[in-house]
Amino acid sequence: MERRDFLQGVTALGAAAGLPMDASAAYNPQAKMEIEVSEVPFRTTAKGRPLLARIYAPKGAGPFPTVLDLHGGAWSRKDRFANEPMDRAVAASGVLVVAIDMTLSGEAPYPANLQDASYGIRWLKSRAREWRGDPAGIGLLGSSSGGHIAELLAMRPRHPLYNTIPHPGDDTVAYVATRSPVSNPYTRWQQAEKTKNKNLIEASKTYFRPWQAIHEASPQEILERKEPAVLKPLLIMQGELDDNVLPAEQEKFARTYRAAGGQCQYELFKGAVHEWTAQPGPNSDRAAEMVKAFIARNLAA
Repeated sequence: MERRDFLQGVTALGAAAGLPMDASAAYNPQAKMEIEVSEVPFRTTAKGRPLLARIYAPKGAGPFPTVLDLHGGAWSRKDRFANEPMDRAVAASGVLVVAIDMTLSGEAPYPANLQDASYGIRWLKSRAREWRGDPAGIGLLGSSSGGHIAELLAMRPRHPLYNTIPHPGDDTVAYVATRSPVSNPYTRWQQAEKTKNKNLIEASKTYFRPWQAIHEASPQEILERKEPAVLKPLLIMQGELDDNVLPAEQEKFARTYRAAGGQCQYELFKGAVHEWTAQPGPNSDRAAEMVKAFIARNLAA
């Protein structure tokens, strides 16, 4: 507690003196802080549905490291609340976490939600200071299909398919933390066919239109095709018992990412299924601590 108070005091004095701030110097992943939760309008989909951003802001002087959370739901469901336990846990360590709604595949297929998320990065960079966040070095946090979106955005900054909604700035990020990301959507679809998972089969067919997009938008295949890609530090947390995104496929992506020159921390969670972080327990606690440690390492790099 004394260290946290001291660091916050130094940060506040530096801000008052007009000195440049370094969020990495103040971030302690073991800190326990109170947070303020609020919501603001984010944007409106092409069909007129309002999208909101949910803000998890630590109480204190800041500036705090800033993370944009991208929800999962097989591109077809869920919203800004999907990753709330993780968002709260990370924010309470002194990170501004902002979770956004995105266009669902029933409203518009790929790449509509990537366009939302690309805009979201630029939007958050322009507004982070309102919630005592540091707009420099923004990271991404993505779960399942949100992890797929996060990987694509990090690998393809300023991509003409994604960077289409006007807003100043750029959509580059510093690092990406994921839980069960869909790193290879085609083999994920094959697994759904094998297990006769009708919901996931339909989710893929609704999202990837035309169907060839399932290959064009595959992080695994982007690397295999040796397309130009930016390889930011990547954390992949994978459930051992996941029958949605298979551990073997995730391990393959981690190896391919490293072979291409990227840093990838791959962690297997024993006894965990696809959405284990939605439930409290030792694995969820471990995942939150891992994300916080990953953020701290990247801020210090």
